[in-house]
Amino acid sequence: MTDAAPVALPKGFTAVGQGSGDVGRIEPDGSVVMPGDREPMSNAALISLGVFGGVYLLYVIGWIIGGLRLEGTAMFLVSAAAYQFGLWIAVLAPVFWFAAVFLLTRRSPTWVRIVWLLAGAALLIPWPFIMTGAVGQ
Repeated sequence: MTDAAPVALPKGFTAVGQGSGDVGRIEPDGSVVMPGDREPMSNAALISLGVFGGVYLLYVIGWIIGGLRLEGTAMFLVSAAAYQFGLWIAVLAPVFWFAAVFLLTRRSPTWVRIVWLLAGAALLIPWPFIMTGAVGQ
């Protein structure tokens, strides 16, 4: 028995009935896209991912610098172990947020990924660096 060629329909046609989920589509350039195939990200999506990756990397650096500057004054409020735990959770939060958004929005539209990355950029601002860094002095 030979394997049958994949079934695909041009734009404007819709498969109906049993097995319609296995029907691909024919793109205007003649290429066939099957249902399991992933579409590549656009240039704008790749650039925005790179920009957000850089922003989150700067946030990590800001949390390290700001957190280490506050270490002496924070020791009056909490124990050293609790402060170190909180500091490293804050340092790793941008990394975890970026990874979670990247992995959990794989099948979502690009705008959903961008919105979640924007929300993280607003929520994870390194306030200790801003308040005690060059801006706060």
